[in-house]
Amino acid sequence: MNVEFINPFLSSLVNVLSTMANTTIVPGQPRIKKDEVARGDVSGLIGMVSPQTKGSFSITFEESLAVEIMFRMLGERPKGITPDVTDMVGEITNMVTGGAKRVLGEKGYDFTMATPVVVSGKNHTISHKSEGAKILMPFDSDFGKVHIEVSFDK
Repeated sequence: MNVEFINPFLSSLVNVLSTMANTTIVPGQPRIKKDEVARGDVSGLIGMVSPQTKGSFSITFEESLAVEIMFRMLGERPKGITPDVTDMVGEITNMVTGGAKRVLGEKGYDFTMATPVVVSGKNHTISHKSEGAKILMPFDSDFGKVHIEVSFDK
């Protein structure tokens, strides 16, 4: 997979969490993901299509980090993965994808985006519908981990 598809998602995630939730995340080592099991407790998944390619992006939070982000964004600390937390993860997925879409648009890729789907629960799965490799990028924070997955046909 072309790195020009991955970096916009990485920088957009760092930017969204920094500006919207005053949360710093530190990137780990990217790798190819071979299974469909999520690396956290709540995930947002969104599909993207352009004339050149199609793909999908997901963001998965550990519960502790999702709860902390909710507290930092809205001033309320939920007791676990509530419907409000899943709504927030969907919105963060939209914001991160929108930021990446803008950067990719500047490079000539005119993507349209689907509505994000949010899934939660221990060992839930994420199914990317593209033919390309699934790149898994972990991030650490003081409150838990977040992982993004990016997969495009080309």
